[in-house]
Amino acid sequence: MKRLATLLLGALAFVACAEQTPSEEQLPKVYMTTDISPDGLVKVYEALGVKADGKVAVKISTGEPGGKNYLKPELIGKLVQSVEGTIVECNTAYRGRRFSAEEHLKAAREHGFFDIANVDIMDAEGEIKIPVQDTTHLKYNLVGKNVANYDFMINLAHFKGHAMGGFGGVLKNQSIGVASRNGKAYIHSVGNTEDPDKMWGFTDNQIGFLESMAAAAQSVHEYFGEGDIVYINVMNNMSIDCDCDAHPADPLLKDVGILASTDPVALDQACLDIVMNIKPEEGNDNGPLLERIKERHGTHIVDYAEKIGLGSKRYELVNID
Repeated sequence: MKRLATLLLGALAFVACAEQTPSEEQLPKVYMTTDISPDGLVKVYEALGVKADGKVAVKISTGEPGGKNYLKPELIGKLVQSVEGTIVECNTAYRGRRFSAEEHLKAAREHGFFDIANVDIMDAEGEIKIPVQDTTHLKYNLVGKNVANYDFMINLAHFKGHAMGGFGGVLKNQSIGVASRNGKAYIHSVGNTEDPDKMWGFTDNQIGFLESMAAAAQSVHEYFGEGDIVYINVMNNMSIDCDCDAHPADPLLKDVGILASTDPVALDQACLDIVMNIKPEEGNDNGPLLERIKERHGTHIVDYAEKIGLGSKRYELVNID
């Protein structure tokens, strides 16, 4: 696996350097380790050179009960505790175990997250509107009210497939993930309703949905500001289904590593590039995930996020192993 990752790193770094022109020397850096462990996670975070100050929110998915691919407390605990972070989440727009704050907290406890840190369901007591720069589809972003209590955010995402978005990484974790229950409905419906029970009537505009996610992710990035938010994708247990699925398909890909950047677009693009460049073999089949991404036009989110100025699809991949 390490040899595969090394080959991918070399190929992708060559592409990034080959395309670079003298006027574009400062490509965003994406740091990568193949060490998927508590120490590896801390190491890739520290490689960013950004210190988490003040009250720190660590945004994860707590995982729908029944699923088993979400990031486990034993993997993320060392990082969360090293920054004295609070695990943050918001309620879901679908009527599962995490639709209400009370049940969501029970699910988080069952999954062991209270063993490593406090858990804050940020929309448990309401939501706030924050501005969006791109108003093509959304006029504002509805996020959990408690986001205002934090000075710094670590967007700690599990990179995998997703039934509606094609794939989920830091952009999804920051848009749908930070949105309140009503805010999720607003994004899913491409700005047509804040009612979770009515949003399913507006899910035929796939491109608009992806662009709405990009706009919402940008609004959260700007809310915290440069230097007060960082991004990490863990590429393990990569099912075609999201951690919001109580019965996800089994992963067909081997674990790859952990990647981090201060640029969310560069980070999600780097993970997509790695998956797309895997040569299928027994026990390591990228075909189903690539098909899921293709059928949902999933790569459009990074295209649009770059277009509206959230980040760059071009990057320098740095191996820290």
